[in-house]
Amino acid sequence: METTETQLNFFERLNVWLQESISVKLVSIGFMIVLLLLPSALVNELMRERQLRAERVVQEVAGKWSESQTLSGPILVIPYKVKTQTDRGKNGIEIEEHVENYFLLPESLHITGEVKPKELHRGIYDAVVYSSSLHAQAQFTKPDLKSKNIANDMVLWKDASMIFSITDLRGISENPKFTVDGVSVATEPSSDVGIFVRNFFNDYTDSEGNTRPPLPDSKADFSSGGIVAKLGWQSEADFKTSASIDLELKGSDRLFFNPTGKTTTLQLSSPWSSPSFDGSFLPEVREVSDKGFNANWKILHFNRPIAQAWTESNSKLTGSEFGVRFLIPVDQYQKSIRTAKYGHLIIILTFVALFLVEIIKRIKIHPFQYILIAAALIIYYTLLLSFSEQFGYNTAYLMASVATISLICFYSFSFLKDKKLVALFVFLLTLFYSFIFVIVLLQDYSLLIGSVGLFVIIGALMFFARKINWYGEMR
Repeated sequence: METTETQLNFFERLNVWLQESISVKLVSIGFMIVLLLLPSALVNELMRERQLRAERVVQEVAGKWSESQTLSGPILVIPYKVKTQTDRGKNGIEIEEHVENYFLLPESLHITGEVKPKELHRGIYDAVVYSSSLHAQAQFTKPDLKSKNIANDMVLWKDASMIFSITDLRGISENPKFTVDGVSVATEPSSDVGIFVRNFFNDYTDSEGNTRPPLPDSKADFSSGGIVAKLGWQSEADFKTSASIDLELKGSDRLFFNPTGKTTTLQLSSPWSSPSFDGSFLPEVREVSDKGFNANWKILHFNRPIAQAWTESNSKLTGSEFGVRFLIPVDQYQKSIRTAKYGHLIIILTFVALFLVEIIKRIKIHPFQYILIAAALIIYYTLLLSFSEQFGYNTAYLMASVATISLICFYSFSFLKDKKLVALFVFLLTLFYSFIFVIVLLQDYSLLIGSVGLFVIIGALMFFARKINWYGEMR
């Protein structure tokens, strides 16, 4: 009987120690925080899933309008015959003839354009598309064919052409107006400008009536599509130095250009008030206001990794694209994800605040009550995400914060009892959420503000914890 009583007294003492021990309380709170990492991770995954879904919907909407556009040209293409000799031994010398291409870029290229973006909507998602009116004026100099070891009698002037590369031909909304020295020239589309240049001369036969062998693949790198104008020159005397094109072009997200001129200038204007100038070159002059933007670029051939003239060798037109992106000012998903990254910090600070109140004011808070409060803090981020899709991030942050703080405020009356303690707890939660909101908005200064804020919070915790005797009664 005494043994049973001794055991009972031991368990009673153990139970009292578990309830009163500060160390046990801290360990249990830490364990709960670790358990809450799982639902927090699920919330972050939900946000990324919604962001990916939004991006897919936007791409689908934009794809039905027209993809982003990158323009290159005009580029002069002059074919020429090449003869090769092969020693066949006893069979003698075999002479083969095939056609290659000489590519020439403009001496100067001046492009002006007006871009009119607009937003298309599908459900709760928005996509930016645009219509543009572009005019390109190019000046050429006569090609120095001798520098490429091309004889005049080998040049096929009658098959010369000009090409203008366009990423997505679906964006052409009116027939392009292509002129050479002021004379209108007929054009035709090509789904692949590079293939067109290679296959343009498939019907060529030599002077003996023999069809030339298939051309090797050209390594010149063009965009996926474009327009081609056959010039119909008969000889070098027909060479024209100027060309222009007027183009009505649709696209989405961005409008980029290749600096194909030895000197390339671009002037763009638009009523869009939130452009992002991107690519290899930024505008020399830009004016951005609520009414739109005007931007001017100037690129010299010293600035670009592009040859002025080349034959069918490993020459590329990529790597120097520049232009403008049309952005939707508010990206609620990125801001929501950034906010959710501070979810663990909010939970830790809230738990620490409750723990200090519990220790200092001798109020017992059950672990399940901690869990309910943490659940409200986690659900907060799903509220933020769902509200932001409907009302925008700033309004959603206010709505979700007020709803969550109000819920926790009413629930805290059940264990804090004192209205002053509840008011203090609500004030701390409001302070925490305001702190996170400032960090998210001031992205460039988030590290500075976050570091200073956390330093102040740690200082406040030290101040309030100074009265606690961690090994016994409070002082």
